Amino acid sequence: MEEIKETESLWENPPTEDMIRKDRIAGHPSTRWAANRIYCYKETDSTNIRAKNLALQGASHGTLVVAESQTQGRGRRGRVWESLQGDSIYMTIILRPSISPSKASMLTLVMAYSVAESLKELYGEKSGNIQIKWPNDIVCNKKKVTGILTEMSAEVDQINYVIIGVGLNLNFTEIPEELKEKATSLFLETGIKQERNQVIAKIMEHFEKDYENFFQSGNLKFLQEDYEKLLVNKNTQVRVLDAKGDYEGIARGINEEGELLIEKDGRIIPVYAGEVSVRGIYGYVE
Repeated sequence: MEEIKETESLWENPPTEDMIRKDRIAGHPSTRWAANRIYCYKETDSTNIRAKNLALQGASHGTLVVAESQTQGRGRRGRVWESLQGDSIYMTIILRPSISPSKASMLTLVMAYSVAESLKELYGEKSGNIQIKWPNDIVCNKKKVTGILTEMSAEVDQINYVIIGVGLNLNFTEIPEELKEKATSLFLETGIKQERNQVIAKIMEHFEKDYENFFQSGNLKFLQEDYEKLLVNKNTQVRVLDAKGDYEGIARGINEEGELLIEKDGRIIPVYAGEVSVRGIYGYVE
C-alpha cells in the first residue's frame, strides 16, 4: 500500500506544551490499537473530513485524527459545530468493524458512554452533573459540552469504514453569548482545567475497552445499566421529531440495540432514528 499523504501540513511539533501534541497523546499508555497512528493538525476543515480521506486511502483501524481548530465542523444533520481554537478537543477515530451495517449506529452510544466514563474519572467529585443526552451528546448541568458525529461507508452486507468524531468543550473560560443557553465548557462548570492530550488518551483508553466489549457481545447489554444511570433523558418528557409526525412521551431508557424507549399511551415505542429533543435541556428544538 502506498504511503498515505495529506494535503494539509501536519502539526508534528507544536511550539508550546499546552497545544495538542502527537507525542503527548501517544505518550500515555493503556491502548493497544486505539490511536495506534495519529494525524495531528494545527487547523483543518474538519477531523471527520480528514479521517474520511485517510480511510479511503487505507488508513488502519484505530487511526486517530486530531486538530487544534476546524473551519467546517459539523454536528448531526449537517448542523454547524462551533470550532473555537485553543481550549477544545476535535478528534475522529477510524474504525473497520466486521459487523453488520445495521449495528453501526450503536457505536455512537459506545463512544458517548466512553467519553462520559472518561470525564467522570478525570473530574472526580466535580463530575456529578456530567450526563448523556441520547444518542450523541454529553451535557454538564444540562448544557452541551460534547457532540459526537458518526459516519459510515458500507456495502449491503459489510462496512468499509466507520468514523466517529468528537468535539469537546474543555477549558473555555467563556462561551459566546448566542450559545450560553445551550452550551458550556467543563471548566466553566467545574472550575477545573484539564490537559487536553491526557483527556484524549483517556477517552481512547475507555473507548478501546468499551468497543471490544461491544464487539464480543454484539449489542449494548454490557453497558445498558450504567448508561441509563447517566441518561439525562430518562423519565423525562421528550418530543420525538419523526417524519411520520412528531409525538411526545416519557423516555424510559434504552434497549440492547441502543434504541430510546418512549412510553406513550401505555405502550413502549423504540426510537431508532430521528431526533429527540428533551424538555428542560435545550428546549424542544435544538
